Amino acid sequence: MLRKIIAAICICSLPVAAHAGFMESVKSKISSTAHASDGSGTAKISVYFSPNGGCTDAVVSEIGKAKKEVLVQAYSFTSAPIAKALVEAHKRGVDVIAVLDKSQRTEKYTGATFLKNAAIPVFIDAKHAIMHNKVMIIDGKTIITGSFNFTSSAEKRNAENLLVINDDPALVKTYISNFKLHRGHSEAY
Repeated sequence: MLRKIIAAICICSLPVAAHAGFMESVKSKISSTAHASDGSGTAKISVYFSPNGGCTDAVVSEIGKAKKEVLVQAYSFTSAPIAKALVEAHKRGVDVIAVLDKSQRTEKYTGATFLKNAAIPVFIDAKHAIMHNKVMIIDGKTIITGSFNFTSSAEKRNAENLLVINDDPALVKTYISNFKLHRGHSEAY
């Protein structure tokens, strides 16, 4: 499964020059779907790139579909649309838990305070030099991951990538295990 995900990223990351008219045909939003099987079914993988490639919109859309749970791991978290989507999910009765890097204690305009003020449990992972994960696990079915930090700069100025992976139970289980590991050594914010 991992090889197929890496292959999908590599294919979608070929130099733009190799694709005549590519940018004109897709404008600033680049999204493709690859299918890979882990033996138990077909995973749907959507790929987004920034700047201005729809990463934030994809994250907000997936949070909007949440019915039970959103688990968040983030290094930098200052995106107002993503923070608002998490608060809205919480108001709908979705359990939202965030594990964030220790830098969130001192950064200006952090989502940590915004989430905490909305009664969403926020934890700080200070065990590592940096907690550089950028992951969301939604309803035990969807994984959001990639280089994309949950920030305005990541959407508007940086070259980033984002994967939205659906329907891969084995991969979800691995990500949930990792979330629990980091949550286990984190402190309440």
